Amino acid sequence: MTINVLIVDDQAMIRAGFGALLDAQPDIAVVGEAGDGEEGVALCAARRPDVVLMDVRMPVLDGLEATRRLMNPPPGTGYRPRVLMLTTFDIDDYVYEALAAGASGFLLKDAPPADLIQAVRVVAAGEALLAPRVTRRLIEGFVRSRPVASKTPERLKGLTPRETEVLVHVARGRSNGEIAAELFLAEQTVKTHVSRILDKIAARDRAQAIVFAYESGLVRAGETG
Repeated sequence: MTINVLIVDDQAMIRAGFGALLDAQPDIAVVGEAGDGEEGVALCAARRPDVVLMDVRMPVLDGLEATRRLMNPPPGTGYRPRVLMLTTFDIDDYVYEALAAGASGFLLKDAPPADLIQAVRVVAAGEALLAPRVTRRLIEGFVRSRPVASKTPERLKGLTPRETEVLVHVARGRSNGEIAAELFLAEQTVKTHVSRILDKIAARDRAQAIVFAYESGLVRAGETG
């Protein structure tokens, strides 16, 4: 199955470079390019890509607002692509809000080509992609600006003890394989737990689950483990 990708970035060279790299993959096709968020949203409606590579800082309409629009389509539309945010700096404040807006993750523009290709595949498969070297700092920075829930949310109460344990590990950025090794479970079992967790807390993907875990107070900024 071919993964259709739309590239939204105000730098023509970035669009051309990423486009050539992705188009060269047998399972990926670039279906369009846009130079700003407004054009990107319009092209999404027309081309309906599976994944959108979205720059954070752009003229006319930035990546944050464009992501909000894509995640909140007109009634009856039902189409929401996966959004992978692209950022030059790992301290971009917009990234915090992008995760809350519905982005499936982010990738630094200076990441190796292989990482970009893998990121598109991971996000297209419904997983979240968070750049490893800045994940914790970005998430913790995001939640510090928001109040932690004063009481346990009902969605958190609906989790079993094992699901709660798995969510804690997800919030700390661990993969299914790492969680399986830590909890002495089969990786497929962890995958099943994660799927049920996302359903119970009404999270679209792991990125949203991580934000929920911090905002609900299940995991607190600065904690290790």
